[in-house]
Amino acid sequence: MDGTTDVANTAQPSIKSRGLRFPKAAFMTPAMRTALRKDTYENTLVTACNRTALPEDTVLDIGAGIGAVSATLAKQQTVKMVHAVEANPELATYLTNMFALNGIENASVISGALGKRKSTADFHVRKNPALSSLTVREDSPAGVIEKIEVHNARALIKDLAPTVIVIDIQGSEAELIPDLDLSGLRAAVVKLHPKWIGPEGVNAVFAAMMEAGLNYNARGSNGKVVSFRRTWPTA
Repeated sequence: MDGTTDVANTAQPSIKSRGLRFPKAAFMTPAMRTALRKDTYENTLVTACNRTALPEDTVLDIGAGIGAVSATLAKQQTVKMVHAVEANPELATYLTNMFALNGIENASVISGALGKRKSTADFHVRKNPALSSLTVREDSPAGVIEKIEVHNARALIKDLAPTVIVIDIQGSEAELIPDLDLSGLRAAVVKLHPKWIGPEGVNAVFAAMMEAGLNYNARGSNGKVVSFRRTWPTA
């Protein structure tokens, strides 16, 4: 980055969290801002990923949100590469800005969702970005519905060749996971939402991981955040 960009970045209002700077944004809820300042935002997921990822890993972060996981892995764990996939167009733009603000060069942003085939889909934008998704929810109607790009998940994984996948499963992702080729993964970290995907969705995720030869990893798991790895640590 040149000096002009550095000065602009320095002046940009942001919240410091875990050694990173998160640009302030209108969509941030008071709870989100507080959690960032206290270094507790997505703490369970970030901790699990830190315990799972290695410097030589290429990480595919599906549902990257504001970049808490992606930025931590890229900047502090210094993994080889992070590809952050985000369906919410506003958050995808935010991610690009956040990476630039932190001088992160080993990360890319893929705007759109993943599906079984290349297409477009309706994305339901809600006031709380954590609740925005591809699915219709009667308990949380969308304020805006935007048309987004859907990438062919199998083709994307083949092209990027990730060794670790991080995925926040809020709905349709539970149906997608069993259709993916996970054979090239060394590990995976999954955040489950049993209330939204039900026991069938949870079982489908575990079955897909077991089918791919990925074993439950207790060290990287905590509550709804579950870690899988192909081999067990030797020490």
